[in-house]
Amino acid sequence: MRHPRSTRRPGHTRVFPITLRTLAATAAAVPTLAAASVVAVDLVKRRGRKQRRAPRPGTFQAQAEESQLSIYTDGASLYDDMIAAIDSAEHSIFMETYIWKNDEVGQRFIDAFNAAARRGVDTYVIYDGFANLVVPSAFYRQLEDSVHVFRLPAVGRKVWKGPLRYTGMNHSKVLVVDDTTGFVGGYNIGSLFAREWRDTHLREVGPAAWGLRQTIARKWNEDRPAEEQVPWIPPTSWDPTVRVAANLPVDLVYPIRNMYLKAIERSQHHVWISTPYFIPDQQILRALKRAAERGVDVRVMVPKASNHVLGDWVSRGFYGAMLDSGITILLYATSMMHSKTATIDGQWSTVGTANIDRLSLSFNYESNVEIIDPGFAAEMEKVFHSDAEHCEVVDPHAWRDRNPMARVTEFALIPFRPVL
Repeated sequence: MRHPRSTRRPGHTRVFPITLRTLAATAAAVPTLAAASVVAVDLVKRRGRKQRRAPRPGTFQAQAEESQLSIYTDGASLYDDMIAAIDSAEHSIFMETYIWKNDEVGQRFIDAFNAAARRGVDTYVIYDGFANLVVPSAFYRQLEDSVHVFRLPAVGRKVWKGPLRYTGMNHSKVLVVDDTTGFVGGYNIGSLFAREWRDTHLREVGPAAWGLRQTIARKWNEDRPAEEQVPWIPPTSWDPTVRVAANLPVDLVYPIRNMYLKAIERSQHHVWISTPYFIPDQQILRALKRAAERGVDVRVMVPKASNHVLGDWVSRGFYGAMLDSGITILLYATSMMHSKTATIDGQWSTVGTANIDRLSLSFNYESNVEIIDPGFAAEMEKVFHSDAEHCEVVDPHAWRDRNPMARVTEFALIPFRPVL
């Protein structure tokens, strides 16, 4: 049998063609390796990092038409007032949270809910299963049978009924007492958040409590028989100054993103944003850049080092375009900053649970309160100025001269933007 003659010339190495499968594997490996590297380095750094108590600018008060508003920047004060509201409840309590730690603060809420239910208060509690995987289930089993409890499952959801409707986590942190008093904001339940995180929460006594109640009721009532559902009640005002924008995956409704877009597009003087994780989609980023380019003072405050180092690195990939457009980037350096707030032109403000990232704006259950009132905006500006005292301003020239390896890492992590 004759063997085919080799076409390889002496001294030449055979070159194997690069297949699409090889290219795809390489494309997937590069961002994964970059992510693993930044996480590993951060774990090493955390070993010697001292935990510091978060600054507490105070509690700020405002009145917007029929709504009494309190802005909390201190977790201990917030938890005390939330527990006091639960203890004074007469007919109903609705609470939902993302993280609920099994520590002394978490136990206070367990005890308060049980006591309220024992005295005949209808008590409904929702918490996220994925966020609390590390918390022993025995902690939540302390809630007595008279407390209505729903743990949003981490797995095993009814995706076959509609994949988009059953994605996302319960990232809302809301408490509504007697249909008149509502709390909403960034604070999860736990002593860590009170001591070491700088966060912002809002208490509203007035018509917005109805909207906050509805965000919980809609989630609770899904697929439940009529006798187990939360009854509907009429709102106290049709067009209140203080409004609730709630992302509800179960209804395929995500109004918070549009709320931000409309407010930024109307801005004429300033846009001041605080968010722990800034990974905007192109429409949000474009709106901020256009505002800055037309002369609006756009400032975005983020943590210098958050609790999610991968998110920090992905966020930095946007800094260059932001700085080129004239946006000021403030790095909160004193502690972890977890506030989700914005105030625009001394007129419009929002406080809530949604980060400016894809998960919050497109997938998760979230709740924000929108307030159009100059008095409240003035208080929000006081909070922002106080926080800015603990920030480092990103210098555009220094940023352009940063380490080339940092540029490579930021570029390699671009594929993570749609999922963070």
